[in-house]
Amino acid sequence: MAFGFKMKGFQTKTAYTIEELYEAIKDKTFTAGEPSLTKSGLSTIITFPPLDRNNQIWVYAGGFKKPPYTKWTVQKGQLAGVGNAVVNNLLSDVTGGATSASGVFGKNAKKIEELVEITTQELDALGL
Repeated sequence: MAFGFKMKGFQTKTAYTIEELYEAIKDKTFTAGEPSLTKSGLSTIITFPPLDRNNQIWVYAGGFKKPPYTKWTVQKGQLAGVGNAVVNNLLSDVTGGATSASGVFGKNAKKIEELVEITTQELDALGL
């Protein structure tokens, strides 16, 4: 793990678009909570409930090819969503980076890193 950054990969047996993967997992039980389909910038990703503005689990395609995909990445990220990146950057600028510290330090940072590991294992165990 890089400083404040955690990611793990998993593969599916079947190729999925992000929407199809979401449909396959949306009713499953995850330690991290209920998955959601979230528009973030130009992409759509699967997210789990955030612990705070700087600690959320994202699931997205792990390769550079066109959909459908079999390689996926589970990572720790900031609160995803169309307007959230702007708010997160603005808050970080206004506070001199103090609001971003929870993404690197503290109990939520450690907890989300553990949840990335657990969520990856849970997704892999589904045998998709």
